[in-house]
Amino acid sequence: MTTNEEIILIDAIKNGTTNAYAKLIDCYKDLVYTLAFRMLKNREEAEEVAQDTFIKIFKSLDKFKGDSKLSTWIYRVAYNTCLDNIKKNKKHQNDVAIDEYTFNQLDTIDNALDNIIKEEKRILIKKCIAKLPEDSSALLTLFYFEELSLDEISKIVNGEANTVKVKLFRARKKLAVILEQYLQPQNRLNYETGR
Repeated sequence: MTTNEEIILIDAIKNGTTNAYAKLIDCYKDLVYTLAFRMLKNREEAEEVAQDTFIKIFKSLDKFKGDSKLSTWIYRVAYNTCLDNIKKNKKHQNDVAIDEYTFNQLDTIDNALDNIIKEEKRILIKKCIAKLPEDSSALLTLFYFEELSLDEISKIVNGEANTVKVKLFRARKKLAVILEQYLQPQNRLNYETGR
């Protein structure tokens, strides 16, 4: 959606055009739900948070100043709504030990993944991301699957781009630990069969 289309859509919603709000939901419902599901790891909670997100968007649409893309602002509302839900439910996070991980091991993981068919790779990564803490899975989703820039993500999570970059690196290291668990049997099999 172009910036002009966003402005026209926002104005139509503010003026009470019902189908304009339905169009906004239709455009962004998959993005909001995907982020919520990756953070909350529960379908019902993700659906509830997605609904809450769109209610918040409707109520605070006049607060959107247009200094970022509409999608970035919607992601930010969704991200904060997820964080509120997590705090409310006091979920504990899955912690992965990363202290002893090296850059060489990260490169080995990346090289091993290159040998997997692209769709299998996406499925495997999504499965592993689901095992990460909510904030890590959200950052990886926004960066790799939604292909947002560090600046866009920093606006969503309300942080500095450098901080997001550090958190993204840590999230990749955690992901690498989990990926290694999936890939080790594959590497042993290739070694034993001489492939």
